[in-house]
Amino acid sequence: MAMAASLVLSGGMAQADQSDVRLGALFEQLQTSKTFQEARPAEFQIWRIWSFSTDDAVTLLMEEGTNAMSSGDYRRALRYFDQIVTIAPDFAEGWNKRATVHYLLENYEDSLADIDQTLALEPRHFGALAGRGLVYTQLDQAEEALKAFEDASEIHPTLPGPRINAE
Repeated sequence: MAMAASLVLSGGMAQADQSDVRLGALFEQLQTSKTFQEARPAEFQIWRIWSFSTDDAVTLLMEEGTNAMSSGDYRRALRYFDQIVTIAPDFAEGWNKRATVHYLLENYEDSLADIDQTLALEPRHFGALAGRGLVYTQLDQAEEALKAFEDASEIHPTLPGPRINAE
């Protein structure tokens, strides 16, 4: 944690993941893929691009936060993602990861606010849209949930989760 704190203090701008020039072609591949298996390589590359930062502090915090999430330590993960959105507010995936942690902690309104920020930075973020649908499902807002799942499916037509949840 001390290393993460020292890197945070060094600051620096994170690369705007959502502005990567490769994304356009990758999203086109999602649109033209006939099956989920066919779309998987493009989806994988999109997630890699979204998660990449040239800022060492953001990279370290992302790793630590993701590890904390994976181990079920959501409060610790939240602290890491809080730091990311503070030092790199234009890094969409920092907001998305924090939205996920808020969802897991049942902080649904906070999750929705972070999803809104993610989508303001990257309107094609099918993961955030699917997450929005899950939050609205938990809030018993069926129409809003269905719209979010449909929006995610519009961007990534073969992604099974939003389709299944919409049904």
